[in-house]
Amino acid sequence: MHARVKWVEGLSLLGESSSGHQIMMDGNAGDKAPSPMEMVLMAVGGCSTIDVISILQKGRYDIKDCEVKLTSRRREEAPRLFTSINLHFIVTGKDLSDKAVERAVTLSAEKYCSVSLMLAKTVEITHSFEIKEID
Repeated sequence: MHARVKWVEGLSLLGESSSGHQIMMDGNAGDKAPSPMEMVLMAVGGCSTIDVISILQKGRYDIKDCEVKLTSRRREEAPRLFTSINLHFIVTGKDLSDKAVERAVTLSAEKYCSVSLMLAKTVEITHSFEIKEID
């Protein structure tokens, strides 16, 4: 895997992935685009959400929606590293059990999400979830 980041202007950057996708980033507190740290936070959320959806679908659960709300804390002084991240999953579907959703979240956290597992070496990462049942 490889990537490229090119300076555009000011503190705006254009990132390009090895698959050819492009995304803007901005170092001015996310003035024009997400900051690199916001991208890291979204990356852990995206990685974990993909896992949770895949695990539940493989278990033949009827899920209609899955959202993760991320909250984080960072050091006040430089470098402004993350000190904690919480991923709160909101899973909507039919006949979902706490046990099934908890298992999917745990498997993502402990086995599958490479972003979360990498960050967990230096950041306290916690998980929570809620289920929204639909008829």
